[in-house]
Amino acid sequence: MQSIDRIEAFNDNYIWLLSNAGLAAVVDPGDAQPVIERLQDLNLKLTTILITHHHLDHVGGIEELRKAYPDVTVYAPHNSPYKQADISVGQGDDVDVLGDIYQVIGVPGHTLDHIAYFNLGSDNRPTLFCGDTLFAGGCGRVFEGTYAQMHQSLSLLAELPGETAVYCAHEYTQANLLFAQAVEPNNTVLAERVIKVDNDRANNIATVPTFIRTELATNPFLRCNQVSVIDAATALSTNEINPSDVEQVFAAIRQWKDAF
Repeated sequence: MQSIDRIEAFNDNYIWLLSNAGLAAVVDPGDAQPVIERLQDLNLKLTTILITHHHLDHVGGIEELRKAYPDVTVYAPHNSPYKQADISVGQGDDVDVLGDIYQVIGVPGHTLDHIAYFNLGSDNRPTLFCGDTLFAGGCGRVFEGTYAQMHQSLSLLAELPGETAVYCAHEYTQANLLFAQAVEPNNTVLAERVIKVDNDRANNIATVPTFIRTELATNPFLRCNQVSVIDAATALSTNEINPSDVEQVFAAIRQWKDAF
C-alpha cells in the first residue's frame, strides 16, 4: 500500500512524497534539497514527479531532481508554460503513480494550466492532490483565470466523495479560517474547527490533509449557495450581486479575501 509523507519547504509549502516498495513519487517539488534528503533517509528511488501548475514554488526543484535521478518521469499540464515535462496530461487523462491510477482533473483559475490528481482508492480512502486550487479553509488567488473558472473548478472538487483526503500545497489554514469566520461568524462547525486548528498549530502540527466533507461544512468558497455566505457577500461587496448567481457570490468573497 502506498504511503504519503509531508516534506516542508520554504516558509509554508508542502511537497508530497508517495512511496511504495522502495519507489517514490513527489508532487510539486519547488525545492529539491529537502526531497533528496528525505529520499535518502528512507532509501527510496524517485521515479515520478507530478506537477499541478507552473509556479516556481511548485517546479523549481525539478531540474536538480532530474540530475540526481535521471530516470525520473515528469508529468505536467499539457497547456503549461512549464515545457520540460516528459509527459503532458489534461482533463480526463489517467496517470499510473507507483501502481495506483490517478485521474487528472482540469481546475483552471489560480493559473490557466492548473490540474489536480485524484485517486478513488480503496477502503474509502480517496486521495486528491490539488496544488493551489483548494486549500484547507480557503482557495487560491485567481491570478490567470476568471472567477467563474475558479468557481467551476472548486465545484468539481466539491463533488468528490466526502471522505476524500485533500493534499494541498500550503499551510494557510489559520489565516483562511480567520477569514471564514468573518464570512460566517455563526457557523458552529467552523468555530470548532478553528479551536482545533489553533491548538494544532500551537503544537507545530500540520493541518493538511483536510477532507472534502470538512471543507463543505466550513470553507466559504465551497459554500457560495448558503444563505449566510450570500448575505455576507451582498453586505460587503461594492458591486451589486444577484444572490442566485453563485459565481457572483464567489467573486465577491474572493475579492474580499484578497483585501482581508
